[in-house]
Amino acid sequence: MLTLQNVSAGYGETVVLESLNLELATGESLSVIGRNGVGKSTLLATIMGHTELHGGAIALNGQDISSASIHHRARAGLGYVPQEREIFPSLTVRENLEIAARPGPWTMDRVMERFPQLVERQSNQGNQLSGGEQQMLSIGRALMGNPSVLLMDEPSEGLAPVIVEELQKALSALRDAEGLTIILVEQNAHLALDFSPRCVVMDRGTVTFDGASEELKTDAAKLDQLIGVSAS
Repeated sequence: MLTLQNVSAGYGETVVLESLNLELATGESLSVIGRNGVGKSTLLATIMGHTELHGGAIALNGQDISSASIHHRARAGLGYVPQEREIFPSLTVRENLEIAARPGPWTMDRVMERFPQLVERQSNQGNQLSGGEQQMLSIGRALMGNPSVLLMDEPSEGLAPVIVEELQKALSALRDAEGLTIILVEQNAHLALDFSPRCVVMDRGTVTFDGASEELKTDAAKLDQLIGVSAS
């Protein structure tokens, strides 16, 4: 479904990702973890087309999108939930969802069913929502575009533990949705390792581990060695 081959990318002349290789099958979920500043968010931004591609190729469902515009990538099947959420503050919840709608299985009713907290708030403007509600709206808006690949950047950041628990349940349901391929970038290693069977660890713009999440969940020393943060 998604392939990155020898990808080097960054901002202007600054290279952040170096000769990075990654491949995901249809319906596969992948967690990406690592210390701050190692290129995790840049990875998603590069897939979405927000960075300068210095080398390599990106393919989505067999189609080369390396030079495609951001809106073309979205129409080709990429959905993006940015770290800053970037919902429209002056639009209502329903309007935020409607503006991103494209034909497919994810409808307004289905998104509301997945995030019931939004039902009571659907007439509220984006700037009247809590952080957790804004995050759910940001994910819901991406789903309304009916992507085949969903990119999520640090969805738990800044949220209270009880809200993170609710979010984790919603993410698990999305993971199990038929045919949806997901890349989750997360600073919360525990959440990330619980989310997907496969995990990638990044350091200095490249992949240093690509394997079973269970291996890192059961080996705290190895996890600490790779990212300097224990999942416990």
